[in-house]
Amino acid sequence: MQTSTNTTTITQADELHRKTNLLQEVRKEDKRTDDGGLGELFRWQVTGQEIIWTHVIVIVLLHVFAVNSFMSYMITTTKFQTTIWGFIVGGIGGFGVTGGAHRYYTHRSFKAKFPLQLILIACYTVSGQNSIPTWVRDHRVHHKFSETDADPHNANRGFFFSHVGWLMQRKHPEVHRRGRTVNMSDIANDPLVQFHTKHFLSFKLLLCFILPTIIPVMAWNESWADAFNVICIFRYALSLNFTWSVNSVAHIWGNKPYDKHIRPVQNAAVSVLAMGEGWHNYHHAFPSDYRAAELGTYALNVTTMWLDAFALLGWAYDLKTPSEELVRRVADNHGDGTRSCGLLENDRHAKNSLSC
Repeated sequence: MQTSTNTTTITQADELHRKTNLLQEVRKEDKRTDDGGLGELFRWQVTGQEIIWTHVIVIVLLHVFAVNSFMSYMITTTKFQTTIWGFIVGGIGGFGVTGGAHRYYTHRSFKAKFPLQLILIACYTVSGQNSIPTWVRDHRVHHKFSETDADPHNANRGFFFSHVGWLMQRKHPEVHRRGRTVNMSDIANDPLVQFHTKHFLSFKLLLCFILPTIIPVMAWNESWADAFNVICIFRYALSLNFTWSVNSVAHIWGNKPYDKHIRPVQNAAVSVLAMGEGWHNYHHAFPSDYRAAELGTYALNVTTMWLDAFALLGWAYDLKTPSEELVRRVADNHGDGTRSCGLLENDRHAKNSLSC
């Protein structure tokens, strides 16, 4: 548990009040089957929403080209430095999503001084996703109305929809209606975010595609074809799927140590791919925790490692965490009894008193 004086404890009253409000929201009945979730792969609930064919074509082509980039370039002609560079660029963009758009801008789970704000917004731009206001609004609606028609990527509509299908069609009318109830004043009043949004396309092209492609060519004489295919196509497609897996995989396959009544689950594989975002049952139970997990190690939560490093510099402060007592009580009262299975040997003394 974070013990720094820069840490703000989420009180039991605050968290229980939040959970009570959430339980009062209109939520659809969980329709998971008894087949271990395999049926989720194929269920596509028809709602009459218009398909955006340009999005469908772009997403399909991106993945077709990504496979070609891997087969024709990455494993044949691409220099190893470029492959390593691809993982570095992916990690930079990933941190921008997890530490920036998610934990900072959406949940305000910590405060950031201006240098860190610049880093977070630049890293997020490298990811090549939507503008920050769009990302934050969608995610806040997702938390407030999780697994209802107002949830942009409602996992009750199946794996494909929650993973990528939701980006291929118009949003459900409830998403727009409920989205208007979400407070976005902090984003609207943030001058850095507004400047970034105003010039979003230019920043995205520069930091997500142009600069990452130029560097291998100039630094170690990589070919333009290899640099473009590995960095702009394969890396970009992989990064998007890592983020999407939080909305899909981490809402379907895993255990529920903290709240067995919600769909989000704990999934270690997603945590590896999404830099610590796979501990999703915990995150939905305690969304204001800057760590997005109870784990006390950085091995499966790289984002927290970087945030703690910035906290040592004084650039990140007022990092919010719930008390151990609150986590234990929520797990005992609402979890499925598997909390100790998610704790590593060096995590908490509480592991000794728990069993899988």
